[in-house]
Amino acid sequence: MDPITLETLWTRMISIVDEGAAAMLRSSFSTVVRDSYDFSVIITDRTGNSLVQATDSLPSFIGTLPRTVRAFLKEYPANTLKPGDVLITNDMYDGTGHLPDISVARPIFYKGELIAFAASTAHAPDIGGKIRSPEPREIFEEGLQIPMLKLFSGGQMDQTLRAFLRKNVRVPDLVEGDLAAQTSTLELIERGIHSLMAQYHLQDLKELSHEIRTRAENALATAIAAVPDGSYSAEMETDGLTDSPITLRVKVTIKGNEVSLDFAGSSQQVPKAINCAYCYTLSMSAYAIKCALAPDIPNNEGFVTPISVEAPERSIVNPVFPASGGSRVLIGHYIPSLIFQALAEVIPERVLAASGSPIWCLNLASLDSQGRPQANLFFFNGGMGAASSRDGIHCMSWPGNISATPSEAIDQTAPLHVVHKKIIRGSGGAGRYRGGDGQSIMFEYSGNDGAAISFLSERTTQPAPGIQGGLPGNVGYLRINGKDVDPKSQHILKQGDRIEMGTPGGGGYGHAS
Repeated sequence: MDPITLETLWTRMISIVDEGAAAMLRSSFSTVVRDSYDFSVIITDRTGNSLVQATDSLPSFIGTLPRTVRAFLKEYPANTLKPGDVLITNDMYDGTGHLPDISVARPIFYKGELIAFAASTAHAPDIGGKIRSPEPREIFEEGLQIPMLKLFSGGQMDQTLRAFLRKNVRVPDLVEGDLAAQTSTLELIERGIHSLMAQYHLQDLKELSHEIRTRAENALATAIAAVPDGSYSAEMETDGLTDSPITLRVKVTIKGNEVSLDFAGSSQQVPKAINCAYCYTLSMSAYAIKCALAPDIPNNEGFVTPISVEAPERSIVNPVFPASGGSRVLIGHYIPSLIFQALAEVIPERVLAASGSPIWCLNLASLDSQGRPQANLFFFNGGMGAASSRDGIHCMSWPGNISATPSEAIDQTAPLHVVHKKIIRGSGGAGRYRGGDGQSIMFEYSGNDGAAISFLSERTTQPAPGIQGGLPGNVGYLRINGKDVDPKSQHILKQGDRIEMGTPGGGGYGHAS
């Protein structure tokens, strides 16, 4: 395929998924999608290999959503699918690693032949079960599990599945509204693909898929080959559980134009919801390698091919059923920094110091004045780690790109009043370049007594380390009515209680002059 045609088709396909993502944002019901951008939209070829991803999609979904499409195909082979079908699941192990993410996929047919899939993942505002926190001991406590099913068959929604979903969540209108936004997005993408096929007289997407994936694979392979062969290791401790930290270990081996990562030596899976499913471990690992070696190549299946990831079964980075994993981000977001720490031995100029992540999250379950359930979910960021040529950015999520929830959205949608939101000056680690600062957010609870609140928070005991002599950032803190509380436990609120979250600073880079 000549370069001009390839570039034209490539950019046209990106515009199709970006249009779909924009439509999804405008039609979604929850702050999770509309304000925090916790979703992804992709197009795959007919076998489930990703071709393009929407520009604003989360990095973690680069590796998980195509795997979900391929899992759908195992359950529903291509010859059993028809126009108007939409498949759905939130399977922890074949999905994104936790139940709140609902994944849907629509097979796209052209002139009677299956040519592609449009797929989307979005974080639901609620999935039932115990309020999202690290507390659940097994997946059955975490909410509704949706097996691989057909949400639509030939354009007709499964009303039994719809009723079952609505009955099992606290905010059925929000959950169903976001799901409708997802499925409408897939239909819009289908129309865009049909238009592309007709305009350029294409019969299928096989050649385009091969070109896109092969070029991305070759680009990353070339970048890997430029790194000296060898094995580079790193170890990091997380806050872990109340009684013990969690240890993460990785060995990154460069051999020719391939890279392998081995997480042997990492802690065992735990009876808490911080286990990180292999699908998420794989995706975060691939993302880290891409960021360090070839950040500008397109996000598609090709760049994943030269990367292999080994993680021992029953470890914290490869748990087995029925392990819980609703808070898997509390482990998964450490993985890119861990890999960067290993690569700093050989390419220090191309990696970041650790960030004040994992991203922090507040979860609130309460009743409104009429006794109806409410569920709220809001995100907040720590400071980004410093790089070899610049300071870290304040209050910026990394390795995720979830947007912090605006104060106005919180005030309008939850029984919480934002008392203050301010940068914690100097909380980033010192160095030749400073880590980004974290932030302090204080809320006052205005609802009925008895609301349950939980948090996803890390780096309250283990700071984000610096790199190349840079100093660590400040740890974060979590307080209710001025007293430090256990960030891994659920808490009960009374009207007038004040909650303060202080997110961690990022690590510094290099020795200060």
